[in-house]
Amino acid sequence: MNFRRIKEFFVESAIKISGIASIFIVALIFFFLLKEGVLLFKTEKITHFIFGKNWYPISDPPDFGILPLILGTLLVTLGAALIAVPFGVAAAIYISEVAPGKLKEVLKSGIELLAAIPSVVLGFIGMITIVPWMKIIFKIPTGLTAFSGSIVLAFMAMPTIVSIAEDALHSVPKAYKEGAYALGATKWQTIYRVVLPAASSGVVAAVMLGIGRVVGETMAVMMLTGNSPSMPRGMLYPVRTLTATIAAEMGEAVQGGDHYYALFAIGIILFLITFAINITADLVIHRKRQ
Repeated sequence: MNFRRIKEFFVESAIKISGIASIFIVALIFFFLLKEGVLLFKTEKITHFIFGKNWYPISDPPDFGILPLILGTLLVTLGAALIAVPFGVAAAIYISEVAPGKLKEVLKSGIELLAAIPSVVLGFIGMITIVPWMKIIFKIPTGLTAFSGSIVLAFMAMPTIVSIAEDALHSVPKAYKEGAYALGATKWQTIYRVVLPAASSGVVAAVMLGIGRVVGETMAVMMLTGNSPSMPRGMLYPVRTLTATIAAEMGEAVQGGDHYYALFAIGIILFLITFAINITADLVIHRKRQ
């Protein structure tokens, strides 16, 4: 009995230490970004940095306006969400409520395997398939557009949305469905009027986490969106995202220069965006548990 208590104490301590360490590491990452990024604002106004319309970090004088990068990120993310959310939720409903047992297990395993595909591979596939199609179908000068990036990012976000939304739908008590059937509801009426509302918090959390996955993606958007740091004019034009800017320019930025500090400041903006998305998803999940 004493040995069992000792084992439980060590397991509980290990879990507690892991949780505290995770929070500490995240705090250290934010502190590191803040320490480097805040130095930019000695020479640059924060309002101009966020709302400036020109990103020319190596011009003379340099211009560090990231509004085009923020809008490019939002445009690509919005396009990916409009594609991934309906297809992802529909797939989750099919796997949870419609597919037979054996097919359900196969589909769940396949969805989880899709999440393991490296983003650079998906970006390469997009370059040789989606980009030429965009150019031919829409008759535009280049297929490297925000829409091309949105399609690939939607494919990357769908495994997260499907997996979490399916778990939420599966966790709805059977008594809810049995009650609906007893009142004469059809299968689809039960799904639409009972199961989905009961699992709505989990589905919303799945969508938020999928969007967070899209916002933080780097390689695919850098390969497919054209990397144009100009103000976005629509889905069929090249754009540049915050993540792609950091990845493309960090290697050539002079350490200790304003360009270097500006990239860290972009990292702070990205950290705050993803942190807000994750907090929102966590609040939604907490509401579901309540």
